[in-house]
Amino acid sequence: MNNLLEVRGLGKSYISGTNTLEVLSGIDLDLVTGTTTALVGASGAGKSTLLHLLGALDRPTAGTVHFRGDNIFKKNERALAAFRNRSIGFVFQFHHLLPEFTALENVMMPALIARVPRSRAIDMAQTLLSDVGLGQRTTHRPGELSGGEQQRVAIARALVLEPELLLADEPTGNLDMKTSDDIHAILTELQTKKKLTLVIVTHNERLAQAMGTTIHLVDGRLDKTT
Repeated sequence: MNNLLEVRGLGKSYISGTNTLEVLSGIDLDLVTGTTTALVGASGAGKSTLLHLLGALDRPTAGTVHFRGDNIFKKNERALAAFRNRSIGFVFQFHHLLPEFTALENVMMPALIARVPRSRAIDMAQTLLSDVGLGQRTTHRPGELSGGEQQRVAIARALVLEPELLLADEPTGNLDMKTSDDIHAILTELQTKKKLTLVIVTHNERLAQAMGTTIHLVDGRLDKTT
């Protein structure tokens, strides 16, 4: 199998005074390229923390994460930031769009940060906005879009640099059932079209069941995989 990510002994703890809070411990996990995975568990089980470590948004206190054989946490902060920008897309429960910019400008932002020429960044952003059904809404600002449309913009932004890994943290947590189903369909379609490796943290049982693998976390440890 062609593993995109190999996680061994991953742990995360926080120290406050004389107390140590262990959030994750002893996580061993392989993610095969092009697969879909749901992370499920009760609130406080460590799902979001694990997602942040897989995406190099935070550093672990124990263990390793290898991305295509490369130990990512051996990188310095600058190199790690460049790796995140190029290789990983993030979608969160709250879309975190910049309100003063249009949908097109929001989607372009990662490409501009990566110093992609502006004309090329515009083409990339327009293509992705069309892919998520917003080809006619490129000049609208977030305040002029519905919640579902804002999340579509966030998905397009996450994919503009064609990352191999897409990490989504409760991407439908604030949406009604119909809009959630629409977002699920978009994520599934784009995952297939772009051959993404997709990991989703979710409480939505239907979304979890649609993923190829479901990983259950209990008190910061892997409980079972189905």
